[in-house]
Amino acid sequence: MATYTDGFKARMVRRLIGPEAISATALAAEVGVAQPTLSRWAKEARMVSKMSDSKRGKKKSPKQWSTQEKLDAVLESSQLSDDDLGKFLREKGLHQAQLEEWRQAAETALQATKASGRRQPTPDQKRIKQLEKELRRKEKALAEAAALLVLKKKAQEIWGDEDGDTST
Repeated sequence: MATYTDGFKARMVRRLIGPEAISATALAAEVGVAQPTLSRWAKEARMVSKMSDSKRGKKKSPKQWSTQEKLDAVLESSQLSDDDLGKFLREKGLHQAQLEEWRQAAETALQATKASGRRQPTPDQKRIKQLEKELRRKEKALAEAAALLVLKKKAQEIWGDEDGDTST
């Protein structure tokens, strides 16, 4: 069994999990180290990284992201070219499938919001509607009272004053 220096292992792990990562199979063919060995080194490095991150309270797994964080990732990724998208996914620790799943969930939520109709009226909007209805009712009553006064005045002109003496 071959013995490798810690520096060599670290360089290989960086190539496997760094920003411009390549597959363990491709790296194995390039450097002559067995693919399972490279995969084991990468796995061990990730375990150490997760333990140190959790102690410092760093970087959550994408499965632990909040809805807002997922939506931000979807929006940010939608503006990237394919090359930049690959780099973005590696940096964030995401898979294309996760991103697509989140995009579909966001679209579904948006469509459900549109389908449910307009937003519910606020209490102020309800009060305004009620006051407008009351105002229309009172305007109709006022118009009716004005019409009755006009009719009474015309009736007095035609038949005269009822208070006058009719006994003569």
